Amino acid sequence: MKQLLQWTLETIREEESCFSWMEEHRYEWTPLVKSAVMQVAEGKTILIVTDESHIWFSTYILNAINNLSKHRPLLPFYKLSESFPNLQNIRSTQDIELLEDMLDISYPNGYYIWYIGRGDHPYTKLVYRNNNNFLWVMDEEVQNSFALRSADPLLDIKLIQLYKLFDLTLSETLFGDLDLEL
Repeated sequence: MKQLLQWTLETIREEESCFSWMEEHRYEWTPLVKSAVMQVAEGKTILIVTDESHIWFSTYILNAINNLSKHRPLLPFYKLSESFPNLQNIRSTQDIELLEDMLDISYPNGYYIWYIGRGDHPYTKLVYRNNNNFLWVMDEEVQNSFALRSADPLLDIKLIQLYKLFDLTLSETLFGDLDLEL
């Protein structure tokens, strides 16, 4: 059984699509992906939230994550905006607390939010409240998040590469081939 950090490096190096940029970021990545994957293994629901320019990516994730050809258990990944269409109207702390209460009732095994988007987006008022959320933040350095740059001409490719790495980590963990210890 391989350890997460070493497995991540080997997987990055095996990728054929110019993934070498990730080698220097693997130390930031592995604690975040470890937490996210462990929560999936514990049975938590994953609620995907994106800013407007990354809605396409949430659709990509949802189409790919439970592809039956992966021959693994189906996993509870959902777009929060589809479960709660008034998400864009959440503004106050009280609104956020009401939403969190609803989510706690709806997901008794727990949940976390996977946020992909700008660090200054209104949704960050919600997603920054919990250190267990899986954050891919653009244009800001935020603690417990993976930083990306929205002006990067390869951003879309990098997002897909990161998703692929996350998905492989998830599969390897679920099948017992990966030790999440760093």
